[in-house]
Amino acid sequence: MKNVLTGLDVGTSKVCALVAGASSDGELALLGYGIAPCTGLRKGVVVNIEATVDAIRAALTEAERSSGTRVGSVAVGVAGPHIRGLNSHGIVAVRGGEVGARDVDRVIDAARAVAIPLDRQVLHILPQQFAVDDQEGVRDPVGMAGVRLEARIHIVTAAQSYGQNLTKCCERAGTTPTEMVFEPIASAEAALYAEERELGVALVDIGGGTSDIVVFHQGAVMHTAVLPLGGNHLTSDVAAGLRTPVSEAERLKVNHGAATNLIVKREEAIEVPGVGGREPRSIPRRVLGEIIEPRMEEILTMAQREVVRSGVADSLASGVVLVGGTSLMEGMQELAERVFNLPVRRGLPINLKGMPEELMKPMYTTAAGLLLYQHAERFTSNGARRSGRLGRLKTRLSDWVRDFF
Repeated sequence: MKNVLTGLDVGTSKVCALVAGASSDGELALLGYGIAPCTGLRKGVVVNIEATVDAIRAALTEAERSSGTRVGSVAVGVAGPHIRGLNSHGIVAVRGGEVGARDVDRVIDAARAVAIPLDRQVLHILPQQFAVDDQEGVRDPVGMAGVRLEARIHIVTAAQSYGQNLTKCCERAGTTPTEMVFEPIASAEAALYAEERELGVALVDIGGGTSDIVVFHQGAVMHTAVLPLGGNHLTSDVAAGLRTPVSEAERLKVNHGAATNLIVKREEAIEVPGVGGREPRSIPRRVLGEIIEPRMEEILTMAQREVVRSGVADSLASGVVLVGGTSLMEGMQELAERVFNLPVRRGLPINLKGMPEELMKPMYTTAAGLLLYQHAERFTSNGARRSGRLGRLKTRLSDWVRDFF
């Protein structure tokens, strides 16, 4: 009998629901999916409850129809400029001269004892490394002899109101969110190889309303950030610059947009529809590129600054992985390599087996990663840290609600 898992990516431009079945031996197989356009979010934050509920309901209905199963609970992706990440450090004395699981819990509690505003709540606690006495770089200290245990962790926090609004939308759409996951962490589950996380890699998820960054080094999360810019800003720039409707600007961006004019031939031309019944006109494709390239360079430059803030920018041997729909734009890899001065590749949901060809695209990495995240947690006793994966302690949504009330 298969356990049914559902990943729900509620994004600024779309809602994507993936349904998978987990067998008793741990195998995960995709059963069905549903995708619906969404207009209820702005920069990753719910601004219209009804529109968001309708989009979630439509995506879940299609996912249930294609999978032949009933969706009960879901793992939901969290994004938006309200997300904050910080590093912290804790020290405790080891009882009995040997590190036990209780000592690890105590040092994590000591490290997470930082001042967090009342309107925010911890979403993830991500252990980076431990130190036993003077021995640093320890991944799992349980069983080691010593008298002092230290822990370095990364804490991801989110606005209380965001979780409440998103939970309300899901419940009104007929489902229950059991866990909330910071979206780039979910994307990393689907798009990154284990050796990339070990050697050091930055994942940049360029969505519709925001761009999310997570930096890994030695298998641990070192830095997270959210930029309030995304693909929709490119569309707005194109609509204003070419004086064309937003829907046509989106089409021009997707079909003819280029992140850098270095790849555009001078003789190429495109047709731009007019506004208010005006006649369409033909312009050089390079004009479109002159609008897109500065904004795209701005987004990547801001992401590059966040990578530098991680403190491990010089140690990212695996370079940068781009995901999200905007990463499909022609010339994106070339521009990103110029900005980051690192090797860049486009990320796909490679770690979820059985993905149909139409879903093997960067914009579906978050939904696939939510399934992988949920699956790994269910096959780890009591949600403990996963060896060789992200190495984290997870705060469940039930804990979030309990702490709030």
